[in-house]
Amino acid sequence: MTDSVVVQTPPPLVHIDPSGADRHGEAARMRELGPVVRAVLPGDVQMWVVTDYALLADLAADPRVGRDWRQWEALRRGEVPEDWPLLSMIRLNNAMARDGAEHRRLRKPLTRTFTRARVERLRPRIEEIVNTMLDDLPGHAGPDGVVDVRKHYAYPFPMQVICELIGVPEAWWPRFRELIDTVIRADTTAEEYLATQQERHELWQRLFAMRRAEPADDLTSAMIAVNDEDGALTDDELEDTLWMLIGAGHETSISLIVNATRALLTHPDQLALVRDGDAETWSKVIEETLRWDAPVGNFPARFPTEDITVGGVTIPKGDAILAPWSGVNRDPAKYGPDADKFDITRPNQKHLAFGGGPHMCVGPALARLEAAVALPALFARFPDLRLAVDSAELTAVPSIFSNSVTSLPVYLGPSRG
Repeated sequence: MTDSVVVQTPPPLVHIDPSGADRHGEAARMRELGPVVRAVLPGDVQMWVVTDYALLADLAADPRVGRDWRQWEALRRGEVPEDWPLLSMIRLNNAMARDGAEHRRLRKPLTRTFTRARVERLRPRIEEIVNTMLDDLPGHAGPDGVVDVRKHYAYPFPMQVICELIGVPEAWWPRFRELIDTVIRADTTAEEYLATQQERHELWQRLFAMRRAEPADDLTSAMIAVNDEDGALTDDELEDTLWMLIGAGHETSISLIVNATRALLTHPDQLALVRDGDAETWSKVIEETLRWDAPVGNFPARFPTEDITVGGVTIPKGDAILAPWSGVNRDPAKYGPDADKFDITRPNQKHLAFGGGPHMCVGPALARLEAAVALPALFARFPDLRLAVDSAELTAVPSIFSNSVTSLPVYLGPSRG
């Protein structure tokens, strides 16, 4: 008698839509196919996707699964093109792309300088920036009275905050925005990717030279000072650390503010609760938005350091795993049959919008603070704020990473400023 051989059925193969046009529908369809599926990303690069909230939360904290891209077997074998645009979010020299002792070494200078206290000290400046932008907002209205809240409020506000925090010269802000947009877009060409990598390297090196010559009260100067004490990071590592911070700090806050505004304008019952509530109610709006429409759609990548079994599926050592943060935040197994409903009174608002495990995002405090200032101020200044188009007409940001819309046209109504 011979031993029986168990043959594992190959998981379904799903093509991720780079336009992001139906991100939540796509996530729901993947969940229906199983807890683990195989995905094809733009450029015909394949990754695993864990669609179950609990499984993904466990995976993010599993010490057998890391973020070091040097473990990616497909990249080692040359199956991933060197000019693949999404490599800019994976092949980094910072804490996000290292594990264990290396992760702690690279994260330490950031956690020593980018503290909750430093973030809280930004509140008066954030309030000042918000009030100035709200004063200017009616002036951006077109002949039809329509204002794009994303373009003229949610987009420039976080970039100004994070650039001032880091110490980026004001003249560079527009170019930094363009470079970050190039990184997150799904339609970025190989040529644009390579040019972006070179230009951002040159800009950071110029900034480091400026701050070493003339230190200022900013995060770059603080990190250089800390770094010079113990030589913890190379300049390339410092560059990639700040690049991660400025990219994540900018893009996440944009999407959070836009998604929360859209959610309230399309859910008048929830907006009524907010108007009758207090500051704590706004906190619930922010957390429910982070759950219901998380700023990050999918994030690459994690790599098992040994063969692992997830949801009955074996993921081989060195294969890439894509984390669908926005998708699992609507998992009915976690949130019940009304998981797709935007409800700020929901008792369970715990979410994975900022990831999990040792590589959890370092900037949740700043994102929450910016939203906690920007959202109440917007709705207080323009109490009759309403969408200028049907919500179905809004276009998704063409990205597998960023989860939001390209514009949010509104009628402001009378100002109460």
